[in-house]
Amino acid sequence: MKKHIGKILLIVVPIIAAIALLYPTYESNRIGKIKSEVERLAKKDSTSADSLARIERFEKQYGEDLESANNNRVKLGLDLRGGMYVTLEVDVVRLIDESAQRETKDELFVQVIEATRTETQNNDDPVIDIFLKKFDKIARVKGKSLLSYFDVGDLREASEEKIIERLKDNEKSAIDQALEVIRQRIDKYGVSEPTIQKQGNRRIMLELPGVNKEDEMRKLLQTTARLEFNLVKNDQKIVRTFYKIDKLLAEQAKRRKGIIDTTTASQDTLLAVTDTTKNEVAQNDTTASDTTNAETADTSNPYAGLSEKEAQKRYMEDHPFTTLFLTFYISPGERSQSMPVNYTADAFPSEGDYNFMIYEPMLKKFNEILARPEIRSLIPADLKILREAKPDERILKESSVNAYSFFALKAEPELTGDVVTNAMATFDPQTNQPMVTMGMNTDGAERWARITGANIKKRIAIVLDDQVYSAPTVQVKITGGNSQITGMADADEAHLLEIVLKAGALKAPVQIIEERVVGPSLGEDSIRSGLTALGIAALLVILYMFIYYSRGGLVADFAVLLNVILIVAVLAAFQGTLTLPGIAGLILTLGMAVDANVLIFERIREELHRGRSLRSAVDEGFSKAYSAIIDSNITTAITAAILYFLGTGPIQGFALTLLIGIFGTLFTGIMVSRAVIELSLSKGATHFNFGQPKAIVN
Repeated sequence: MKKHIGKILLIVVPIIAAIALLYPTYESNRIGKIKSEVERLAKKDSTSADSLARIERFEKQYGEDLESANNNRVKLGLDLRGGMYVTLEVDVVRLIDESAQRETKDELFVQVIEATRTETQNNDDPVIDIFLKKFDKIARVKGKSLLSYFDVGDLREASEEKIIERLKDNEKSAIDQALEVIRQRIDKYGVSEPTIQKQGNRRIMLELPGVNKEDEMRKLLQTTARLEFNLVKNDQKIVRTFYKIDKLLAEQAKRRKGIIDTTTASQDTLLAVTDTTKNEVAQNDTTASDTTNAETADTSNPYAGLSEKEAQKRYMEDHPFTTLFLTFYISPGERSQSMPVNYTADAFPSEGDYNFMIYEPMLKKFNEILARPEIRSLIPADLKILREAKPDERILKESSVNAYSFFALKAEPELTGDVVTNAMATFDPQTNQPMVTMGMNTDGAERWARITGANIKKRIAIVLDDQVYSAPTVQVKITGGNSQITGMADADEAHLLEIVLKAGALKAPVQIIEERVVGPSLGEDSIRSGLTALGIAALLVILYMFIYYSRGGLVADFAVLLNVILIVAVLAAFQGTLTLPGIAGLILTLGMAVDANVLIFERIREELHRGRSLRSAVDEGFSKAYSAIIDSNITTAITAAILYFLGTGPIQGFALTLLIGIFGTLFTGIMVSRAVIELSLSKGATHFNFGQPKAIVN
């Protein structure tokens, strides 16, 4: 038995591994059905509080399991799941047109722009190159130069080379800006597992599974990015609002005791917060220090006499909203101090600022509470609450958990992005720290000077599409429209802020040039048709192999089925996506997989016919068939690799499945099949039917 343990493991381990990898898919489907039923019932609840309570119970019981299962399940492509396929094109021609000085545009320039737009419709070359070619042909022959239309700023450096360099930089950054804006919008919309890829020089390909509201998504994608500069109002007013929200939710919970469980996950989050993390969160443009003598909220303890566990439970029940996040008070003055805030009483310092930090698992419940009508009525009309676009890098590195700052902002922006003319990520020559320089037009410079002069030592948030990308503190009044933004953690963060600011500076909207919608029912039909085709193909192959090769055919059938299961399991393991062409690849793999066994079995039959013993014929059959099997699979793999690297979308799905199937075929068709046969022979069998008459065996 011991000498055959390797062969047994060769058969058993892949089966166990496949089951383990595919189990999350089963769990995802099972819990997904429960979630659909909960959401259906939640829509029928009489109040939003009842709906939220029902959803909370589901999240508490199944939330983590569903998230884990969804992250590890087999992903279904757009053609199977349903949704939208969209190709966007960045309007670089519009960018060139807007970059020119309005007062210098004449009929010749308009002709160049129109000719450029016409040619770009059927040409994927860089738009700037096409524009320059048309400019030379139409405008330059009339005595015009690029200097006639474009402003380079410093007259000492005025040259056509500088203009071309700036236009090309803008063309390159336009696609990055569009990608960032679209990615943030898709994330906010809640699309799960979207695919967002750059295609060619100016196109973006989107696959949005589960999306069936075409008009809503079309509007979301094509709306011009909203860049705003809003004053941060993290003051006493907003913490008092949070205190009122706690009171209202706690009263609702008491009236409906047994329905709302306000301790959901918050306890685990708060217990996980270390002193180090607290200090890092609080250290936002301030220096944390001993807070013994710092001004703070009322420290009276209404939970005196209770055990630590009971006091914590009572605090959670009394503060169902503010326990979702962390609050820190920053005392005023140069020697600013920071300390955590509790909400036991409505006695918060009026001077100084507050910082707020929320962990990602709490975001969903946080947003659901803020969306409730009775809660919205408590929030001052002149304020809005927005979170940061990116998680805190320091906390992420230390705890591998996403944590976001969020801000109370003045609802009316001080300034909008249409005044921004340029932005560039660079390094401070004195400190060598990353920073971003920002330029504004004349109108923007005048307004910016008034705004910064009136808000020295206050924070102004840079907001793109309702997400905060930076909230620097104004140090001095800024005149001339040229600003420097510092405080970025690294060059990548500075580059991201550059892209955000250019969302207001660059006039390069996106246009939908291709759109396909796959309805959920059509996706279900595709799955049903694909699986039916796969089942019929598998059944015919299995029957043929059994009829023609008898017991040997059963071994081949086992290897083929294991191969198909392993292909799907590998897709799940590597976060691959199963598409309709992928199912076609599975069907093709069925034929290729048994082809290996056909070659082996036919060789074994030949050797038996020549009079070899069963053991010798098996050894000879496998060894002599190797070269033919490997050659045929290598040629197919080369073709599949070409399809994968040069193809797009559905072609890649087909090629990926085929490539995995080739490696699976070599493993199951040769190694697993041989292990099964040799285990049978090890028991002393003198006969193993490969479909030949018994007289040949003996």
